[in-house]
Amino acid sequence: MTEERSTEDAVAGPGRVRVAVIEDHPLYRVSVERVLAEAEFVELGAVVDSVARFHVHRQPPGSVVLLDLGLPGVAGAAAVLEVCELGHHVLVVSAQAEPDVVLGAIAAGARGFLSKDVDADELLIAIKTVADGGAYVSAVVAGMIIKDNADRPVTAAEVELSPREEQVLRLVAAGERDVDIALILGIGVRTVRGYLDRIRDKTGERRRPGLVKEAIRRGLIGGSGPRRGGRK
Repeated sequence: MTEERSTEDAVAGPGRVRVAVIEDHPLYRVSVERVLAEAEFVELGAVVDSVARFHVHRQPPGSVVLLDLGLPGVAGAAAVLEVCELGHHVLVVSAQAEPDVVLGAIAAGARGFLSKDVDADELLIAIKTVADGGAYVSAVVAGMIIKDNADRPVTAAEVELSPREEQVLRLVAAGERDVDIALILGIGVRTVRGYLDRIRDKTGERRRPGLVKEAIRRGLIGGSGPRRGGRK
């Protein structure tokens, strides 16, 4: 059994990012911990095997938390929600990368999703992106979602979104609430909701998971890349 890391003295210095890990597989946990310990911009905090143990360590709010979904106790989207409610930015790193699982995690508040075959460089890029307030879905995961969408019957030609509508959709996919989107873009909440209504009308997606999938398909989330045949 591997030793778990405490949050003692885990105070992030200037330009550094607090990162914690919740992963129940010992070998994978050690591998991730080693990558993070060697990254100059990372201030490594709690490294534990469950959400329950994470609560004990009292990781400072605002940390980027690498979260597996197949955990003992609280797991899946419920684990994402619980960690987000503690004030952290969740980046899921999971072997479970089916479209419904990915969309469920993002709908619960995850800022990003990586499959466990991600390399160290992409993991660190994703951490930086999430720490800076962005969203990140690895190309492998995005490709699965795009393929799942492509396998469904085509019902209508795609309608272009305006630049502002793309901004709003990107922020929705990043887990921002209407009021937060308004503050980020410097517009009113009613204006945000007006944009969301137009986005829903154009895409045909009424619920948040569907909007997240649309953002991924359009290449609006970091790492997913532009859709094939779409704008660069």
